[in-house]
Amino acid sequence: MSGSRERKALVPVLERMHVPRDGVLVVHSAIATLSRAGFRAEAMIEAFLDYMREGTLVMPTMTWRTVTPEHPVWDEIETRSETGVMTEIFRTRYASRRSIHPTHSVAARGAAADVLVAQHHLDDTPVSAKSPYGLMRDYQSYILMIGVGLECCTAIHLPEEAVAPDLYLRPLNPAEVYSCRDRHGRVHRMHARRHFRLSRDFPGFGPPLIAKGLLRSDKVEGCCTMLVALRDLLDEVTSALLVNASATLEQDIKTSDCAKPESAATRKTDARETDTSCAEGAK
Repeated sequence: MSGSRERKALVPVLERMHVPRDGVLVVHSAIATLSRAGFRAEAMIEAFLDYMREGTLVMPTMTWRTVTPEHPVWDEIETRSETGVMTEIFRTRYASRRSIHPTHSVAARGAAADVLVAQHHLDDTPVSAKSPYGLMRDYQSYILMIGVGLECCTAIHLPEEAVAPDLYLRPLNPAEVYSCRDRHGRVHRMHARRHFRLSRDFPGFGPPLIAKGLLRSDKVEGCCTMLVALRDLLDEVTSALLVNASATLEQDIKTSDCAKPESAATRKTDARETDTSCAEGAK
């Protein structure tokens, strides 16, 4: 692992971006470009784990497309991640825990894994203060985007839900109950307010973050990578939402090449390799 091509390409990026080895690293990814260059998902995951061996690695393992009011059943072990091939490999082969949630679960491994996933099922919204993203605020947490941009940054839903829940979340339906089975066979029956299908413009936060030096970019084999500290991202989004509750919704803002997703014309991506961790219907 120490001499793999993937490690030699990825670790210097993390070092240049000053990612703390004992912190929390959330990885959103679309790895088709890197796969065509010969990179293996397993070796990439192992490179991240090696770098974060004193900290915690987290990946989204969302399931809102398949776990629905019509099919309200979720299983920590059996329900596949819909956020790309690397997240599914991480979930099944490397992660020690997965948060219990029917639509917005994450998989984690490392020092803070147990703490981060422990309370997700205790609230009725996808990205609440008790979700892994909410609990990450107590750590040095960073969000790394590989081949994707802020459009797939799930953490942005945290201030949405906190500042304007009724704008972004469907009303609670008492009849809508999800059965979530954990790895020990315990079934957690829970209500879940799902996100409205709104056209969001998360990449619109790229330019102000870049202007403040808070969103950093790099490249691996021609694939754009971006990094932002969770606290900086949440501060920026929260401030905007307090001024305008619809600040995360679609608006006409231009972004730099590495602050927006690759277009369909420039990237032919296998759906299995893409992180689709945006809000329901956000694309």
